[in-house]
Amino acid sequence: MTDAANTYSGPQRILSGMQPTGQLHLGNYLGALVNWVALQERGAECFYCIVDLHAITMPHDPKALPDAVRSAAAAYMAAGVDPSRSAVFAQSAVPAHAELAWIFQCVARLGWLERMTQFKDKTGKDAERASVGIFTYPVLQAADILVYKATHVPVGEDQKQHLELARDIAARFMREFDCEGAFPLPEPVIQGPGARIMSLRDGTKKMSKSDESDASRINLVDDADTIARKIKKAKTDPEPLPETAEGLQNRPEAANLAGIYAALAGTSLETVLTEFGGKGFGVFKPALADLAVAKLAPISAEYRRLTGDPAEIDRILQRGAERARAVAAPVIAEAKKIVGFWG
Repeated sequence: MTDAANTYSGPQRILSGMQPTGQLHLGNYLGALVNWVALQERGAECFYCIVDLHAITMPHDPKALPDAVRSAAAAYMAAGVDPSRSAVFAQSAVPAHAELAWIFQCVARLGWLERMTQFKDKTGKDAERASVGIFTYPVLQAADILVYKATHVPVGEDQKQHLELARDIAARFMREFDCEGAFPLPEPVIQGPGARIMSLRDGTKKMSKSDESDASRINLVDDADTIARKIKKAKTDPEPLPETAEGLQNRPEAANLAGIYAALAGTSLETVLTEFGGKGFGVFKPALADLAVAKLAPISAEYRRLTGDPAEIDRILQRGAERARAVAAPVIAEAKKIVGFWG
């Protein structure tokens, strides 16, 4: 755990991003995008990048990557991220990310990365065959955050370990080079009932872009009929919904669907169970489908409108990159000076 005091006194900034791999889905929307929009509305300086540097740690199609970046940017904006207020950009368009990552790789310690659980989850028994990038990408994540001196990072529960690593790297950098206050120790922002949305086919697994079954997730591009069909076919158990949250214990699919309803409705799980407790899924699923369609259909329509004009998306990404580079430039210059680089 980081034991350094957070002595940074700069402005409040928000940084977050997603990989341009696969279609963004309901879990991304409720677990991240809703939060991003809320943070934007509070007036914080927000940087929302599409992390294409991270995307190449795994095999990918270079010809498809630019369109994947555009698709992710369109999904951000369709969900409510306003590029006139928040910088929306491709990570690779700001070279300072990679420059600071190298400096931080020389500060981070091997043992820190060996303890990162996601590396083990991603590689399993094939760790020795994995790219070095998969092993070191948490250091790049730290650079992503700290190259803007971001003070707060919206993260899911499974990313808290990575944010703690970023804090450890920042603290060690400042101790090692006697530059207290050079970087903030970024704080996590975890809020909202939809922080962790599970698969529609298995309530014990997180909803994922990489799941082979498209029926396991609701994509932000799904039309109304597809959304309703996926919810109708979502895995459940034979019991009616309970009247209290305690009754959802050991019922992961029921808990997931009730949680999705609460998140989409902007209400509490208790309120949902008060309304639907004692009722079967034959009643609850149609209500959930109607709510999901009402919330997501406008996002899908806006996404399709945006992706119909890729040149405009490119202009937005370029403007976002220019804003990001302007903020990152003095930070990387300061870091280079601190470590003693020439020039």
